[in-house]
Amino acid sequence: MKQAATTLTIRTAGRGFTEITGELARFVAASGIADGLLSLLCRHTSASLLIQENAAPAVRADLAAWFDRLAPEGAPYAHDDEGPDDMPAHLRTALTGVTLAIPVMAGRMRLGTWQGVYLAEHRTAPHRREVAVHLIGA
Repeated sequence: MKQAATTLTIRTAGRGFTEITGELARFVAASGIADGLLSLLCRHTSASLLIQENAAPAVRADLAAWFDRLAPEGAPYAHDDEGPDDMPAHLRTALTGVTLAIPVMAGRMRLGTWQGVYLAEHRTAPHRREVAVHLIGA
């Protein structure tokens, strides 16, 4: 059994989705692990991870619009310590989650044809986000 680990640093441009599939694929390939489990943890409470379609940009636009309706800025939240986007960002993270587990087989992530891995930035300002990455297998 072998293990490999790293931390990815992702600079976001503000609210939106940053695809990290390529960085993850390079990490898996460099690890020398053919079969195992890739675990990811977004180390933040106002950004999250998700697997979503990576072919049609309209999917991400529709997701962003849905988040805006579900957790709008300007609602009467008790927690607004860092501004009007603070609590909506936490709600969006609670809905999507901060962890992912992806099977690795034959040296590649077993994502579906149209699937990509995204860091979702839920704050309006640019941020530097960290994703802890761990692969275990043989």
